Formats: sequence, structure tokens, C-alpha cells
Amino acid sequence: MEDQLKKMALNLLAYAAQRDISPEVLCRLANVTIDKLRDDKKPVNPEQVGNIWQNAIHLSKDNHFGLHFGESLQLSALGIVGEIIKSSNTVGDALTTAASLTHLITAAFKLEVVKDEHTFTVQFIPSEPDWRDLIPYVQTLDLLMVFVIHELDGLLLKKIKPTAVNYARAIDNMADYERVMRCVPAANAAENSITFDKAYWNEPIISANYELQNFLLQKLPPLKNPDSEKQTLYNRIYNYMLANSYLGMVSLDDIASNFNLSPRTLQRKLKEEGINFQQVADEVRKSLAINYLKAGEYPVKKVSYMLGYNELSAFTRTFKRWTGITPGSYVKTLQ
Repeated sequence: MEDQLKKMALNLLAYAAQRDISPEVLCRLANVTIDKLRDDKKPVNPEQVGNIWQNAIHLSKDNHFGLHFGESLQLSALGIVGEIIKSSNTVGDALTTAASLTHLITAAFKLEVVKDEHTFTVQFIPSEPDWRDLIPYVQTLDLLMVFVIHELDGLLLKKIKPTAVNYARAIDNMADYERVMRCVPAANAAENSITFDKAYWNEPIISANYELQNFLLQKLPPLKNPDSEKQTLYNRIYNYMLANSYLGMVSLDDIASNFNLSPRTLQRKLKEEGINFQQVADEVRKSLAINYLKAGEYPVKKVSYMLGYNELSAFTRTFKRWTGITPGSYVKTLQ
């Protein structure tokens, strides 16, 4: 199965190169290498991809980098996911399929498609309540929204114009957004969404291929029941701590403040889910420790420090509790 996080990072670097931004410099600033992104056996984490985003924006001096990246991206850049969408029978089928596969491309947003008597709407629902303050989330939203509009052009061989575009945040440089979105978007709306005339829903796609789509779908892991995807507080905290691991291991008070809860209320809600904050933090540390050691870019002592341990011996004992072996022994199993 393709690593969609790596594929997106490589597409981002390719677009940066078109903008005369050195991919090597972006990778160095993000503490990752192009070879690693191309190596199926070496994982990357969302923090590194987020750093590529932030440095691309900084070096390009383009606060709408994601918007313009979305204009240039094609479905083929999404690999097997893009091919599955392209082989759909109708626009409605393509969007419904895309919504079910979004989790393979990004964890920042999920897509939902809603129909009424005269229109259908694609909603972009963030996984984090404070997404407006997270640069990779803002840029990913721009990318996804413009991508939906412009890729329908290629599937139908005609220019598609939405009836409405809504952003649940402020918009600067409205003229640029109007040009790309093909209508005047509404800012500070109740949701992030794009609405189309219902006439497009049953439009046939020129590259429809049921047999190919069915074959490719069998190559994917089983799709999860949408009801099981509802974000628990545990999942939200876990994902937030992973995505912001570059800030260091945050405290209970910090997390509670971020989720607009008191520490006591947060602990109570986690208890209702059968877990406590220390257990969540422990799972995050375990995940980060294993990813850092697999990457092979940091010595064990550095990993220990990055995870907030004052003593290497404390990290060693904890890692052995997690895995049954010491960090040094774990590294040897990777060689």
C-alpha cells in the first residue's frame, strides 16, 4: 500500500521546485531527506510534512501556497487513490468515493457529501477544533477545496463553477480566492464547504472504468464504518500531541486549555472513555519513540531528551516496559 503522507510530501516538493524553491533546502529544514521520502521502508511523521509546509510558505513568501498548489495538482499525483476516483462512473460516485478515501491522504480533514433538492455540497470537517491556528491545516484546507473544483474539470472535460464556497475562517486577498474558486467565497461561515448545482451529480466521467476501480479498491485496506470514525476525546488529544510533538511533551494543563476544558473536566471525560491523561501521553511517547528510532536519524540519548526524559535510564526502563527490549536492542533489530 502506498504511503500517502510521503506521496503528498513529494508532490509538495515538486511544486516547490516549480516555484524555484530548493526541495533539498525544504527537506533539510524539515529534518528529512528526499531519499527517505522515496524509501518505502523508512517512515516519516506528520510533524516533518508540516515543517515542509511551513518552510515552503516562508521561502515562497506566499501565504496562499496551499491554494496555488491545489491549482497545479492532478489526480494522478494521488497514486492509487487518484486512479480509483478517476475510474468512478459519475461525479456523484467520484465525490462519494473521494470522501471515503480522504483519510488515506490526510488526517486533518474528513469530507462529507450532502444532497438536497437542487444542490449537493461537499463539507470539509476539521479534526482539530483549533485548526485555524495550525498552518498545515489551513493550507491543507485550501488545497483540498481548490482540488475538488479543478479536478472535476478534468473528469468532465468542461469548466465547473460552484454555486457557493464557504470558509469557516477569515479570508485575505479575496480576489485571489474568487479567481481560483470561480465565485466569491463567504468568509467566517458556519462551515467549510463547496456547493454545486445538482445537475452535475449524474454527469458521466470520461475515464469511468468499473472493473479497474473494483480491482484497485481491493488493493486498499478495508474501509472503516463511518460511525466508528467519530472522534473521541482520547483520539483528539492523541492526534494533537502527535501533530505538535515538535513543541515537546505538553502538560495536562496545556492540553486542557487547548481543548477549552478544565484539567479536572478533561480527566473526567477521559475516565468515561476508560483511559487517563498519563496513559494517552504514554502512548504518544511510545509511538514517537518507535518512529524516531526507526528513522535512524537520532541517537538513543537524543530521542530520550526529545521525549522529555531527564535521564536515559528512565527512558530505557520505560521503553523496555513498552516493547520488552531496550532502545539499543530495538535499534539493532532494524539493522
